[in-house]
Amino acid sequence: MIGVDTDATLVEELAGGHCRFSEAGLPELVSRLAGTAAFQATTEYAALAAADVVIVTVGTPIRDQGVLMDLQLRGACEELSRHLRPGQLLIFKSTVPAGMTRELVLPLLERSGLTCGTDFGLAFCPERLSEGNALRELRSFPIVVGGWCDESADAAAEFWRRALGVEIIRCASLETAEMVKLADNWWIDHNIAMANELAMVCATVGVDVLDVIAAANSIKKGSGSVNILLPSVGVGGSCLTKDPWMVWRSAGERGLALRTIPAAREVNDGMPRYTFGLIVEELAKLGRAPEQAKVAVLGLAFKNDTGDLRATPTQPVIAALREAGAEVTLHDPLVDEDEAEKTFGLRPCASVEEAVRDADCLAVLAWHRPFRDLDLTWLRRQVAPSCAVIDGRAYYPRETIARLRELGFAYRGIGR
Repeated sequence: MIGVDTDATLVEELAGGHCRFSEAGLPELVSRLAGTAAFQATTEYAALAAADVVIVTVGTPIRDQGVLMDLQLRGACEELSRHLRPGQLLIFKSTVPAGMTRELVLPLLERSGLTCGTDFGLAFCPERLSEGNALRELRSFPIVVGGWCDESADAAAEFWRRALGVEIIRCASLETAEMVKLADNWWIDHNIAMANELAMVCATVGVDVLDVIAAANSIKKGSGSVNILLPSVGVGGSCLTKDPWMVWRSAGERGLALRTIPAAREVNDGMPRYTFGLIVEELAKLGRAPEQAKVAVLGLAFKNDTGDLRATPTQPVIAALREAGAEVTLHDPLVDEDEAEKTFGLRPCASVEEAVRDADCLAVLAWHRPFRDLDLTWLRRQVAPSCAVIDGRAYYPRETIARLRELGFAYRGIGR
């Protein structure tokens, strides 16, 4: 296997067996393969000529509510066209609006002088793995395959079947496969928006949203079950915050105005401000204004058990706290400290103890595995005499909430 990237530092790290990503099992895998014939990392596109199958996974960010920034995709295709050889199969996994593989990618590749379907194969297989569980899901999730032609789709399906042994879902076209990833993330974003508004409603009537969701999800509907996801401090990352807008923009260019996507995005983008409001309310109950309080934020990433800070919803919470005059400390054992300092304008504390010392509020905004072994009795001795716990993504069970209150903490969750 050959890995090609334009980031020379990343390539050097991988070649040396170092993995910068917080992904279960991946550091061990990279360390085991580094320096062997099974894996090579390079910045040289020419190395791709030796490959029978080329998988393209470059970033496809957006701007201005769905306008695709295709610089990375164009660059990869242009480089590929210089090194493409007959007999290769190209599989694209980067999320794009429906039609872009055919309309943008294919013409760039055929600048090589080779013809798709005759000289090389082209397939689209959307990336659908979630950070923190990627290797496990890679070995179990179905692979969606759409080809430029039947031969391309057959080759891609056979490749994944031999490589992973998982179920293959054949789509009728490239465009169908492109829409699958967009539909997945459109649904997830809408579902979370409903969960977030449900949490707000539950808060007004004094019931626990997690009890409501657990009971609501117990019935069958159609071929599956009701499956309301969980509310939280907000939605972040590189997919859910952009893919719905990609659909919205693409539909608008075809004369179709979608109304649910802006509504869901507004709800989810509003959750950091809502969480900030919960912190201020709990501090007020303790007789503290924000400018008189110290708030320790535990967990900075956009989701549990990852160190990814892209579009993290914790950033606007922290910005609002600082703007309100609060003293804010940060700790996250999974994030890169330099990246955190760039994102938040604050350097994270090296330990939980340093972050929580004399804190009036503990805002748990990402619930990583290292936090799960925290001794609550020890924690109580570190914080201020009156201290609130804001649960933004820990989803503490009733027993833990009861224990927190026994120890003298105030507790408040999203819809709890």
